[in-house]
Amino acid sequence: MSAIWIALLETSTVPQSYTWLLPIYLVVALGCYGLFIVGFGLMFFPTCPQEAILLQQDIVEAKEFLAKKGVDVGS
Repeated sequence: MSAIWIALLETSTVPQSYTWLLPIYLVVALGCYGLFIVGFGLMFFPTCPQEAILLQQDIVEAKEFLAKKGVDVGS
């Protein structure tokens, strides 16, 4: 990437005022890509019904265990 940038600086293919800004554009583009990937992952967050059932069973077991130890668990 840096070799391409240096080559663009040395040649007159792209105006030099634009060439100096290419690393900033690259960082901004990578940031936008990262935000898109996170947003896409949150929009299509997978649900796991089997894991939800196991979690509910673990909660019931924990409440029973704490109740045996004399801890008030509320409900």
